[in-house]
Amino acid sequence: MKLGVAAALAILWAPIASAQEVLSADEMAALCHGGGSICVSATIPVARTTQTVQNWMSPDVGAAWAAGYKGKGVTITMVDDFSSTSRFSGNFGIGVQTQRHGEWTREEASMIAPAATIRSKDFSTGTAVSLARGLNVLNLSYGMYTTAGYSTNQIWWAPEESSIISYATKGSAIVSKAAGNDSVAVGGVTDGQQDYLDLALIGKPTAIFVGALSTNGTTANKAQLAWYSDYAGSNTAVQSHFLVVGVEGDKTGLYGTSFAAPIISGYAAIIGSKFTKATPVQITNDLLNTARTDTLVNYDPSIYGKGEASLSRALAPVAIH
Repeated sequence: MKLGVAAALAILWAPIASAQEVLSADEMAALCHGGGSICVSATIPVARTTQTVQNWMSPDVGAAWAAGYKGKGVTITMVDDFSSTSRFSGNFGIGVQTQRHGEWTREEASMIAPAATIRSKDFSTGTAVSLARGLNVLNLSYGMYTTAGYSTNQIWWAPEESSIISYATKGSAIVSKAAGNDSVAVGGVTDGQQDYLDLALIGKPTAIFVGALSTNGTTANKAQLAWYSDYAGSNTAVQSHFLVVGVEGDKTGLYGTSFAAPIISGYAAIIGSKFTKATPVQITNDLLNTARTDTLVNYDPSIYGKGEASLSRALAPVAIH
């Protein structure tokens, strides 16, 4: 039996709530998706933002820019909501705006890697994701939820997710996947449902699960996992492909692992603009293997996976292999 997940797509942003509140999938925005969808596909251009290091960014970003690495030659495709009527407000340091979810994640990635080519793919269409020439990074700040207990080979995937899973399996593109906002292990059960897109990407060589820290960590002021963020869990296949980054919502008004994934997408593009001949697998491994654990409160791989992504350490080698 094949089970469709068309009716249970959730974007992974977290409205401000009390520290104990856990957001259910039903409380997030549900959008049309997959077979039976009649939404229209669109590729939406991104408006360029000013190239200024903002206070919500890691200082590593400014250092990378100063060294000349801003993502040139790399394409980041944001697979997200660019067509719904749902909008919310925030400020990435260029003024308060009210935008769709995809417009926010796209803006964030473009601010981290301002020289990268940013493409927008509306996830309501279900059509396959195409790759550009050169290095490709796919940003997934959403999940695909349905009743828990199935295996991923029982799921009917729309061409969109099928193409993404294929690219992650073959190592054709780096896939930055928001871990989720249910305060459970990646792939865990919440209100009787699971994110099957998480499950399908476990063990894939170029898939990275991204959790959120409440701040950027330093050795002097260590960071901890944001209250809403999913964590790595006991599965070593997840731990080995799980990174965390600071999502400083107190500065931007934007919370959720939705805004962790675009940071990793931007980092991957920046690394690709230095190591221009590196493969997606090599860049993925560089990000994973250079993560820091000394900037985290009570580091535990079942919580933080490989640790806090370190752009400076990932850029440090002369070459990566």
